Amino acid sequence: MKAIINKFIKGPNGRPIIYDFFYDKNIIKSPIVIFCHGYKGFKDWGAWPLLAKTTASSGVAFLKFNFSFNGGTLENPIDFPDLEAFSMNNYSKELSDLKAVVDWVYFEHKGNQALDIDNLILMGHSRGGGISTIYTSEDRRIKKLITLAGVSNFESRFPKGKALSDWETNLLYYVRNTRTNQAMPHRFQFYKDFLANRDRLTISNAAKKLTVPHLIIHGDNDQSVNFNEAEDLKTWSKKGGLFKVNGANHVFGAKHPWRKVKLPVDLAIVYTKMVDFINN
Repeated sequence: MKAIINKFIKGPNGRPIIYDFFYDKNIIKSPIVIFCHGYKGFKDWGAWPLLAKTTASSGVAFLKFNFSFNGGTLENPIDFPDLEAFSMNNYSKELSDLKAVVDWVYFEHKGNQALDIDNLILMGHSRGGGISTIYTSEDRRIKKLITLAGVSNFESRFPKGKALSDWETNLLYYVRNTRTNQAMPHRFQFYKDFLANRDRLTISNAAKKLTVPHLIIHGDNDQSVNFNEAEDLKTWSKKGGLFKVNGANHVFGAKHPWRKVKLPVDLAIVYTKMVDFINN
């Protein structure tokens, strides 16, 4: 197993994109999954590293990365040591980061017989599912899409009413991270970028343009992203198939840190379903 850990590519927004890449050098033409983390997420959260290694051991290459403004740094890619960077993140930056990652995989690995650069699969969790849906609708190199507890609407997640007007006045608002006990800052540029790119960043528009197979995986006990959002994606996506994980929460039974040697039961179900989808 080849394991490339905590390396980086130059990001398009002036910050590095830190990645891990796992694949079996002895397999010819492995499909390649590119995994996008969600809001307040990072590539090493919870059981994602174990999912990456398990997937690669099945013959499917797995690349996971941190969005360049997710709040991590080269020195510490876990959690959020750089809250100033976090405050300057937005959906457009994440889409341009994702393009940089796809380009790097596609152009830097031509001639690598272990990897099939013409069989790229995007997989995104939560907010990363929304980003992956939009990007897949724009890049014909992506052959399949998997959304895990994926969001179906970005606009609905912004503050409303007085909270929105206060944000515009103060140019900053905070969301408490209950796990790290950090106040996560959001600058008003985040909302302005959305308004300037609303058509592109409306997930329903992107989902209706999809022409590739789309596996929608969602737990029916998700307290963060309602199962109805998965049903919306299924309605919009022409080749979308919805797989419900009964009783699963937003992170499919995982937590951070994940110290066990086996995947949580619900994430193991996800793993089996995604590998079957990729190979068939």
